[in-house]
Amino acid sequence: MRAVIQRVSSASVEVVDSTLRQSSLRLRSGQAVQTNSPQDGRVVGRIGRGLLVYLSVGRGDSDADAEFMAEKLAELWIFEDGQGPSTSLRTGKMNRSIKDSGGEILLVSNFTLHGDCRKGRRPGFAAAAEPMAAQRLYEMTANLIAKRGLNVAKGVFGAHMQVASVNDGPVTFLLDSSRLF
Repeated sequence: MRAVIQRVSSASVEVVDSTLRQSSLRLRSGQAVQTNSPQDGRVVGRIGRGLLVYLSVGRGDSDADAEFMAEKLAELWIFEDGQGPSTSLRTGKMNRSIKDSGGEILLVSNFTLHGDCRKGRRPGFAAAAEPMAAQRLYEMTANLIAKRGLNVAKGVFGAHMQVASVNDGPVTFLLDSSRLF
């Protein structure tokens, strides 16, 4: 699994169209999927201070990767402890986790984090998990975070979404459950 983690003052996600990606889910999985959602055109997730997390599931990812991601997101020290100016990132003032700071998490699925742009002009997505497996691990990650006592808002898996955020810092980190970076 891969994640882009942004510390935010606020963030929200709006579903623009849930039919595009879901129709491709139906084609790939061979199962019927509802293609019109009452959530289209609505904000489905909103948080105040916390973390905006774009999450991608890769081929071969397992429940252990979801566990790793949930634990890391809940425990990562990326909030200031109030012992210095908020701009002093180099002085080690990031001593608090999302749990310590009382923040929330907005979790948004984003398979493009597994995109490969090394060759040609069009990214390749062979490293991304199949939609059914990816959705299961995305939902599992959200549930594991919630079990750690955190409020979790989510986007709609597979939908075309618009995400709005105010990055606080800016503070942005990359995380990979295979520890590639």
